[in-house]
Amino acid sequence: MSKQLSLFPNQPQTAKDINKQTALGATFDLFGEFLRKEGKSVHTIKAFRGDMNLLAEYSDPATPISQYLTSDLNAYLDWMENKRGVSCSRKTYARRVTTLKVYFKWLKGLEAIPYDPAKPILQRSGPAPLSEVLTEDQVRECIDASMMMKKGEDQDYRAEVLFRLLLLTGIKKSETGRLERDDIDRSNLDMPMAIIKHKAKNVYKERRIELDREFITLLDLYYQQHAPKENVFTCTTRNLEYILTEVGQRAEVPFKLSFEVMRWTSAVRDFRAGVDEDRIREKLGLSKTSWYETSNKIKRISERLDHEKFE
Repeated sequence: MSKQLSLFPNQPQTAKDINKQTALGATFDLFGEFLRKEGKSVHTIKAFRGDMNLLAEYSDPATPISQYLTSDLNAYLDWMENKRGVSCSRKTYARRVTTLKVYFKWLKGLEAIPYDPAKPILQRSGPAPLSEVLTEDQVRECIDASMMMKKGEDQDYRAEVLFRLLLLTGIKKSETGRLERDDIDRSNLDMPMAIIKHKAKNVYKERRIELDREFITLLDLYYQQHAPKENVFTCTTRNLEYILTEVGQRAEVPFKLSFEVMRWTSAVRDFRAGVDEDRIREKLGLSKTSWYETSNKIKRISERLDHEKFE
């Protein structure tokens, strides 16, 4: 069926051509184009397209988009989760709900449908667990632990540089591995920057994240010790994961310290420090669509930290 999704009479050529009578399947290519412009990865777009193909399999790809009601989408989710005969993990279920919300919100924004039928739908299987994050005490303990890592008789500065970099920037594992020496902008030492580059739809983009003087001083000690020629880190990202894990173990953190934990920790620390939410979103490199769910999780994690203080 998926091979037929783009074969419709009056196929819209642009998003502006979509109207309430447009068939569901006729919108998929333009929805994919929208996702690419939003900076979604090829893997995310492929997953979202698969989710929409499943809706088309359930309802009929020729169904006009305006005919979808909230009750129809809830019935589809019930079929997908309980009656389709294929196991559906909580993570997959949550992503498919997100796909519906992004898709119909996009159509409503185009004024192609009069209301958004996906807005009221619920995650009936429950939300995915919130990430662990470091408390301020644990941050200090991890910094102390990273300073105890050795290279011969001396401190191995790599662990502390890695930990502090992730704490300041919240960048992903892949971004950390690609970071080059030239990506550290020292033109203003009162406000040094990390330049994080990524490619979206064959266009290179970048975001600039503030560092601090203390980090630059530490980075120079690391450079003297490890002498990286191009990339900041001379080892693989897997080895960087091992280093984070060891830091967490030495600091007796009660969960595995990972790039994901550091990313959430950085975001939650910024939120609790009163940083503007739009600045946090830009720092993490998220679209406004992705930020809706992420910001809610950040707030819930922050509330959890407040609650744990009094337990």
